[in-house]
Amino acid sequence: MHIQKINEGVCALHDPSGLHVGNFNWVNGQWKFKAVGYGPAGQVMPGHGPLTDRHNTCFAQLDEVTIRAQFFQD
Repeated sequence: MHIQKINEGVCALHDPSGLHVGNFNWVNGQWKFKAVGYGPAGQVMPGHGPLTDRHNTCFAQLDEVTIRAQFFQD
């Protein structure tokens, strides 16, 4: 799992295999997760992908241990 800062208000989330699975957006004083999937032609599909059930999950801070535990449990 990897969190990559895009700018002050957006960080991309990549799963353990390196796939981009969504973004964290800074909204109203908290980080809100926005799931992302990709269609058959590679088109971005907001709200889709392997973490669709985590779409709109909020965090006070981007702590990798907490995010890994909540998003990537085996």
